[in-house]
Amino acid sequence: MPSGDPVFTEGTYGWFRSGVAPAAPFFFGDELIARPLRINDQIRIRAVRVIDENGQQLGILPTEDALARARLAGLDLIEVSPTAQPPVCKIADFGRLKYEQSKKDKDTRKKQRHVELKEVKLRPKIETHDYETKARMAERLLLDGSKIKVTIMFRGREITYTSFGRRLLDRMAEDMTPLAIVEREPRLEGKNMFMILSPRATPTGPPKFSTTREKEQKPTVEQTVPEEQTSA
Repeated sequence: MPSGDPVFTEGTYGWFRSGVAPAAPFFFGDELIARPLRINDQIRIRAVRVIDENGQQLGILPTEDALARARLAGLDLIEVSPTAQPPVCKIADFGRLKYEQSKKDKDTRKKQRHVELKEVKLRPKIETHDYETKARMAERLLLDGSKIKVTIMFRGREITYTSFGRRLLDRMAEDMTPLAIVEREPRLEGKNMFMILSPRATPTGPPKFSTTREKEQKPTVEQTVPEEQTSA
């Protein structure tokens, strides 16, 4: 092989020229192809290194000869590595390539999860019915793939009884266990205490509140801060 001639290896991503960083990726089967692609008469360089439709190297050919081979096979000559010296071209069906890439892009978009952070606000003196309503809301958000910030809002002297808020957050975390994990433990910031729940990739069980009717009225979620202790 002449000095300075590019060296190719066949691996997970196909043919690479040694030591040359690839351009933005464009996948064709298991091969990494540069983007944007030039094909057929758009390739103006005199000679190219050619890979045939079966993945075999044909060596360096005049571009006209490479194009003639592609046309004889009823395929296209596609420049897959413009940064190589000389550029690397592959004989393939460009229409099929674009179709397969379109399917890959669509599948990738489906698999991508855009996680949003939503907030569910509670009061330390929340009644059971209201708590269950908030819990159902949290379950729906988690099932939709959102993270939730569960916030306890204290008023006046309630801030001196943060243990009530902590127990309420702990209860919410326990109730959401089939659907979520605690990403951030409860913490106090100013007059609010909050925690962050992140949805499980695979739920470990059904939601506790969303699929069942409200049951008999239960006592208040926490024996809340006594009224005489909460006056501002």
